[in-house]
Amino acid sequence: MHNCESHDHAELELHKIRHSLAHILAQAVLEVRPKAELGFGPAIDTGFFYDFLLEEPLTQEDLKDLEKRMKKIIRSNQKFECTTKSTADAQTMLLQMGQKLKAEYADELASKGLELSFYQNGNFIDLCEGPHVAQSSQIKDNCFVLDSIAGSYWRGDSSKQVLTRIYGLAFANREQLDQFLTERKLAQERDHRKLGKELEIFHMDDEIGQGLPLWLPNGTVLREELETYAKEIEFQAGYVRVATPHITKENLYYTSGHLPYYKETMYSPIEIDGENYYLKPMNCPHHHKIYGSRPRSYRELPLRLAEYGTCYRYEHSGALSGLLRVRALSMNDAHIYCREDQVKDEFKAVLQMHKDYYEKFRIARYWVRLSLHASDKNKFIDNEDRWQFAEQMVRSCLDEVGIEYKAEAGEAAFYGPKVDFQIRNVIGREETASTNQLDFAIANRFGLKYTAEDGKEHEPYIIHRAPLGTHERFLAFLIEHFGGAFPTWMAPVQVRIVPVSEAFLDYAKELSLVLHKEGFRVVLDDSNDSFSKKIRNAVTKKGPNIFVIGDNEVQNRTVTWRRYCVKDQVTMPFAKMMNLLKQLRQLRTMDNFADEALPEVQE
Repeated sequence: MHNCESHDHAELELHKIRHSLAHILAQAVLEVRPKAELGFGPAIDTGFFYDFLLEEPLTQEDLKDLEKRMKKIIRSNQKFECTTKSTADAQTMLLQMGQKLKAEYADELASKGLELSFYQNGNFIDLCEGPHVAQSSQIKDNCFVLDSIAGSYWRGDSSKQVLTRIYGLAFANREQLDQFLTERKLAQERDHRKLGKELEIFHMDDEIGQGLPLWLPNGTVLREELETYAKEIEFQAGYVRVATPHITKENLYYTSGHLPYYKETMYSPIEIDGENYYLKPMNCPHHHKIYGSRPRSYRELPLRLAEYGTCYRYEHSGALSGLLRVRALSMNDAHIYCREDQVKDEFKAVLQMHKDYYEKFRIARYWVRLSLHASDKNKFIDNEDRWQFAEQMVRSCLDEVGIEYKAEAGEAAFYGPKVDFQIRNVIGREETASTNQLDFAIANRFGLKYTAEDGKEHEPYIIHRAPLGTHERFLAFLIEHFGGAFPTWMAPVQVRIVPVSEAFLDYAKELSLVLHKEGFRVVLDDSNDSFSKKIRNAVTKKGPNIFVIGDNEVQNRTVTWRRYCVKDQVTMPFAKMMNLLKQLRQLRTMDNFADEALPEVQE
């Protein structure tokens, strides 16, 4: 307990430092832009930011000067002092200061009848609830840097004023700051948007549309390998596959409730023969129709319907980010229709499937959110008893599978609780990678029934699950996780053959044909480039296996095998190498990790 309290204290102190630096930044900006209007300036995970409405812009080049001014303020040892005012007095003071945005916010708070707190350091005063350090000398002036300038909207509303946001990085000491900067530089090299272009995985084109990725041949291999793996896992787990259309009459989404709840994220309707059709934003209503296509018996349950269905969601342009958030997405979707006595085992099995996938891909940096409902009848189905049953069921499943989680109210689906697996990508953006939902309400909307053993009709529970999320988002994570260097079974090019010179080209072509016949994705570099340049090109492509062919290899019918990022190369008979490749493919090993045990093979 003592260690936990110590950790919490350190986190609070760092939060105070970051929040205080935001105020000091605003103080420095007002020195150079006295007419600037202040937005908000919170502490964030890596430091702080502050938003400003400026008549004269600030640029990246101005940040060094602002940093110097901040350090001068810090060294002047200003105290942070809190005072409170009535909302009327607060509004009057803010307007006198020319801070119209903050006065607007104070007016909003006035309806709640609150006294408003202000913090002052030196000649700078700001509407703020704190907390802050007691005095600026508690901040080390080498523990922060001003990082970047971006645009933002007042209150996050695109219809309001455009503000200038200045970001700063801040940590407890210089060592932590330097470590973060080093790690971020490495992370930026792994950004899936950068690697996606360099490795020719996907392409975004303005004439196609924002958020609508074009999968290039290399990216299509990655999609298909991931999908094939998922299909095999699901087949063994008793799933059956279905396929549904991309477009549907609008009444289906009134039945499901998606139009009332999710209309803003759906594409506009298409009028055909006097009726409105929508591009499907999710697969579930179609799967419900498949379940309801004929009478069902309790003996058929659980029925597990799976589909890698392509869906379309109109995400706001500001939210789009490479493959992480797109408008066309192929989801690792399935819906499990089961009896109440089957719910627990089915939900646990899906949670275990999530865990197994994450362990397979060696993804360790994630956290799990249990998303619960809130008392909002406009957002959630109004049935408190069913909510309590479903939420308690999901909690017990998480506990029994051994998954730690954080519970958050108000994040559930409108029809039931869900478990979200949250991953933060290399540049710090967090997204839901995969999800598992327990639905107690939609069966009633669709009139879904099964005949029980006693001859009576009952409604099934429905589990919505997508352990691999979408092709788009999961592959974005994997590109960054692997740094673009995929294991043999997934790699777009599994073997790259590099002859030392043209004299060894015939043997290289022979090996290439044999590998191709055995179903391997192989590229032979028969260019006129020098041998060293061929090797550099092969390494740049991040392929898992390079076969070097020279005189010894031709004479002995061997290959010299270079693994990506493995220093030592190995020479072995081609027949043995072929068997090894087959096992790497069959076992789906993570052979891009140096510590992965490679299969023992015979010649």
